[in-house]
Amino acid sequence: MRERLLDAALTLFSEHGIAGTALSLVARKARVTPALMHYYFGNKDRLVDAVIDERLEPLVQAFGAKVGALTNDPRRAIETFVAEVIATLSAHAWLPGLWLREVVIEGGQLRARMLERLAPQVAHVVADGARRAQAAGRLNPDLEPRLLMVSLVGLAVFPVAAQSIWRKVFDATDITADTLTRHVLALLMRGLELPDETRR
Repeated sequence: MRERLLDAALTLFSEHGIAGTALSLVARKARVTPALMHYYFGNKDRLVDAVIDERLEPLVQAFGAKVGALTNDPRRAIETFVAEVIATLSAHAWLPGLWLREVVIEGGQLRARMLERLAPQVAHVVADGARRAQAAGRLNPDLEPRLLMVSLVGLAVFPVAAQSIWRKVFDATDITADTLTRHVLALLMRGLELPDETRR
């Protein structure tokens, strides 16, 4: 029942924002009484804490561990970052909307908590790995390590978060998470350069 309530809360937070979601609405979505909602969480702050502790933090920790294990190989680390971000967002329909509403937009209720508790786990790993790779001559020296994760997030997260728009614009229902991953990695690794055979 507790998991069901968290599922309902995440869906509603993603659609309406945390501020726009009353506990009674979560209870109705989960088809339980408001009393049961209060029994498990007490108030909205405790519900939000549970969402972070039990749903967001495990995702970020698993993600950070995978990327962190590859910091000596910047190419594989970047490939893993992009693939894991797109796969995670695609597997959790609530995550893109929640990220946009509550982290990116000013006043989002998860922004401070993400900055304090979760973002540094990955952001510093990526930046530090980029610095080491540059010092070893394995990564473009013109890249700013502190902006690398910003660029990776922009390229990997935004297309998933905005897919309800571009899928309609381009009639792109056939584009899968794998297609998106390949596109983003091609853009990151090779930019707009033509293949060698084409240039010849």
